[in-house]
Amino acid sequence: MEIYKDLNSPANQQFEKLLNSQLSKNKIEEGKIIEGKITKITDKFVFIFIPGLKSEPIVDISELKMIGLNDKITAGNNIPVLLEKIEDKNGEVVVSAIKAQKIKGWYKLEKAYEDNESIMGKITSKCKGGVIVEHSETGSLMFCPGSQISDKPLKNIDHLIGVEQKFAIIKLDKIRGNACVSRRQIVSSNKREDKAKIIEKFKVGDIIKNAVVKGYSSFGCFFEVNNEIDVLVHIQEVSYSRVNHPDEIFNIGEKHDLKVISIDKEKLQIGCSIKQLSPDPFEHISNYEIGKKYEVKVDKITEYGCFCSLEPGLSTLLHSSEMSWTKRNITPKKIFKVGDMIECIITEIDKDKRRVAISHKLALDNPYQVFMDKYPEGSEVEGVVSSTNEYALYVKLDKFEIDGFLHANDLSYTNSPDEELRKYKKGQKLKVKVLEIKKEEQKIRIGLKQIGKDPFDWFKDKKINDIITVQVVSTDNKGLTVKPENCELDFLIKKSNIAVNSNDARPSRFVGGERIDAAISELNIEKRKVSLSIKLLEELQNKEAVSKFSSPLSGKNLPFSSLSEKLDDKNKKEDE
Repeated sequence: MEIYKDLNSPANQQFEKLLNSQLSKNKIEEGKIIEGKITKITDKFVFIFIPGLKSEPIVDISELKMIGLNDKITAGNNIPVLLEKIEDKNGEVVVSAIKAQKIKGWYKLEKAYEDNESIMGKITSKCKGGVIVEHSETGSLMFCPGSQISDKPLKNIDHLIGVEQKFAIIKLDKIRGNACVSRRQIVSSNKREDKAKIIEKFKVGDIIKNAVVKGYSSFGCFFEVNNEIDVLVHIQEVSYSRVNHPDEIFNIGEKHDLKVISIDKEKLQIGCSIKQLSPDPFEHISNYEIGKKYEVKVDKITEYGCFCSLEPGLSTLLHSSEMSWTKRNITPKKIFKVGDMIECIITEIDKDKRRVAISHKLALDNPYQVFMDKYPEGSEVEGVVSSTNEYALYVKLDKFEIDGFLHANDLSYTNSPDEELRKYKKGQKLKVKVLEIKKEEQKIRIGLKQIGKDPFDWFKDKKINDIITVQVVSTDNKGLTVKPENCELDFLIKKSNIAVNSNDARPSRFVGGERIDAAISELNIEKRKVSLSIKLLEELQNKEAVSKFSSPLSGKNLPFSSLSEKLDDKNKKEDE
């Protein structure tokens, strides 16, 4: 302060000495835990005295009760608090009893972690991925992952909640102040000595009878032996054939004989094998031929196929795509069951990959070949509509499990494909013509309109520039819709083709029902395309008139030159 700025006077020097001695005794510093004495208690707050501070900080009573210091709330008792701020923006001291307890608890957890010692705690509640554990001594909360609760899967852990027990600290995050503990390590360590004694009973080469499948992972299958120890059969030791996952071969609870192939006394692990109990079947794979039919046994059924055995130990996969010629998205368990004997043809033998591929459908007659023999392209066959979509019908043909593809464009020669498609429903019987068979692609295209006579045949004896009589059906801004006599097809005569004179090319000249003549301006039988024109008819008639009445000597470009000459001769005679 300004009044004591001059330290040369004896009084000021003495005051400085007293002030420094007082501060050196109390060592007030933010972020440290300090013992404070309770001086006053109200309904909501406790006032504490800390030497060296300019005022008494307050602590919420609910905060003290939360950390279990109820019995300490008495005047004259000391309680530890964390000095957060010597002076905040309001000039008050800020302290926290909860944070002081957490920091003290963290120090104890750090020491236990460094000394590799277990701690006592109890599970207080469940949370996502595990449980919350409370440290018995300090009340600090820690996380225990679900995988670290026990050394074996537990469906219910209610019996462990609230029970004080030992935990091992497996991870400390000093920056975030998080602790991760494990009950499993404590349980496993207690069993380690017992497990070592059990492993002493086994030696490499022993045969274990009736081991029970307990579980599996992507790298192997776990078996329980005599209800006292678990052993692993690696995926490479499951079978001589290629196995993608143990669940393709095993089911939980099954019993199998095992051969001990390794013992690790440090890790307390026993490795076993199933395939080494039998000779390698690939040693005589030459007994089997590609393309030949064999009877196989269904051993296991999966979503994508069946695992079958050509002989004991020689497994092969029958994929769902090789089960039927006609069925799609097959569910294998609906077709076969374990133990079935079925005929299959070997399609591949890969000695390097130790893989054999088989097909059941190749052992059956190809229904597409049978159908083609009975109903070649161009023949007619009866069927029932099995399904529809926005552009086609699918028709089950005759007694075959085969659907023919009937496009909407092949329903009618005259009507709109969309309108025709709406006429047909599932279960409706039809007689159709086989248009195309693709045996390799397993596709059959059929048509309905091809059963009747093609109205386009009306134009087979016609050619371009032929004149035909048509009846006006309707008119619009685009032109005239007409129908040739004795023909089922309608055609549009465009506005530009109604007359030679553009003033006469008006669709409104026609009211409908008129019989008029028109010329064929375009005709393509293969593409089924016809264009009609009244304008072309007029041009053809004018040309005919010119060629018939014009003089061959002069005026060839003037269609009425001969008429003018005759008029001149008549006028001369009258003058005479």
